[in-house]
Amino acid sequence: MLQITELKLPLDHKEIDLINQIIKTLGIKPLDLIKYEIIRRAYDSRNPTKILLIYTVEVLLTQEKVILQKNSRNNKISVAPNRDYKFVTQASTHLKTRPIIIGFGPCGLFAALILAQMGFRPIILERGKSVRERTKDTWGFWRKSILNINSNVQFGEGGAGTFSDGKLYSRVKDPKFYSRKVLAEFVKAGAPEEILYISKPHIGTFRLVSMIEKMRQTIQQLGGEIKFESKVVDLIIKDNAIQGVVLEDGEEVLSNYVIMAVGHSARDTFELLYNKKVFLEAKPFSVGFRIEHPQSLINQSRLGQHANNPLIGAADYKLVHHCSNGRTVYSFCMCPGGTVVAAASEANMVVTNGMSQYSRNERNANSGIVVSVSPSDYPGNVLSGITFQREFEKKAFIAGGGNYNAPAQLLGDFIANTISTQLGSVNPSYKPGVHLTNLNSLFPNYVATAIKEAIPKFEQQINGYAMHDAILTGVETRTSSPIRITRNGKFESLNIKGLYPAGEGAGYAGGIMSAAIDGIEVAEVVALNMNQQ
Repeated sequence: MLQITELKLPLDHKEIDLINQIIKTLGIKPLDLIKYEIIRRAYDSRNPTKILLIYTVEVLLTQEKVILQKNSRNNKISVAPNRDYKFVTQASTHLKTRPIIIGFGPCGLFAALILAQMGFRPIILERGKSVRERTKDTWGFWRKSILNINSNVQFGEGGAGTFSDGKLYSRVKDPKFYSRKVLAEFVKAGAPEEILYISKPHIGTFRLVSMIEKMRQTIQQLGGEIKFESKVVDLIIKDNAIQGVVLEDGEEVLSNYVIMAVGHSARDTFELLYNKKVFLEAKPFSVGFRIEHPQSLINQSRLGQHANNPLIGAADYKLVHHCSNGRTVYSFCMCPGGTVVAAASEANMVVTNGMSQYSRNERNANSGIVVSVSPSDYPGNVLSGITFQREFEKKAFIAGGGNYNAPAQLLGDFIANTISTQLGSVNPSYKPGVHLTNLNSLFPNYVATAIKEAIPKFEQQINGYAMHDAILTGVETRTSSPIRITRNGKFESLNIKGLYPAGEGAGYAGGIMSAAIDGIEVAEVVALNMNQQ
């Protein structure tokens, strides 16, 4: 098959218009086109009055070689790559051990699925509960302020990505089309088929719950074993090689192959690794607030007369500003038509995150507005970034009233450094609730200074972004892992043989898709190494 890129058509085009564009681009007769498949559909909204859909398609033709030769100088036409996933090996019948996976978020889920599909019968250890039980605990926290420190937005089956916008795209390089494998497995588990081709696919929390359950069942049917409420509290290491792990109830689970896919909030696990002298590094991350605007404002600014077009849906945005004080301010995890959610995983702390359902039809748009920080801002040992995060999460808890309400402020009041006393036209979506205050004092001065410089710049890109009544809710601290569990070029810990750090918690991913891809890559290495033992 051949691939054609950058086929541009208006929003209101019909299928025959796309077919005619294919025929015209290739310079062929209608009967030469046997079939076509849409591989990607994006849109260009730089001109809101004339938004264009941009297609990449694959076509099956009657005279492919002749037509390819005829179009040899057209760089938009090429031989279609093979996107089918190919397993690197199948489990030997003489295996002496089974691989262990710690954590069952996107990285652990796909590491487990790939290993199970290759016959390695992985053992998955998850400190939290199954996704449906975990959902009850999470909603209990949002409604009644009752926090379960092992079953919440951060911990449990599905990982932090379960309570998010469910974005399924990433900027990581993907020459082997692992993302296609991820999307195909999600479709098999019940996701809409459109995620295979739209440029910014997402699923949303409610759909993710049932999908993750189906994927878990597949892993179990293939011989995988999943242990929920099984927190790892120690590693068994001998001669700088992993031998297994110890659970909180004292059970030892032995293996020479352990994938560490714990997520960015597994602070006690990072402390365990530090105490066991596993090689770690401090790494940069970002801190700030969640900002909420009316979704209608974002739609109108980004899409103009095409706002609410079903082919586009709720508009999103991506903003960045490099400040005069050397900091970078950027939008993080933007959630169109979503809500701000309580994402704490430790007692007496407040953390925010954003979430959308598949429909993205809630009243507000929300995004993190965060400022870059680096190890020079939190000097000390490699765990100092965790101490840094905790400091502001504790301050947010106190500023919110000490009951898991979040501190909040109108954007105009934040810029003026004046305490907010009443809400304006934007109602905050954070549950359990918010307490109006002055957010300027929560972070070091350089954070507030950077955000105040960035907001007028963002206003230049999105009309209305600097509206006085937009709501800031604090604090956003879990943008990425504050540490890296450093690994070599073979995905293995630098100093502990058989330990494979993976995903967001290890500092090698950021989001559902990149974490899932990392899980696949690590699983392949583990499988090959196990077959060579």
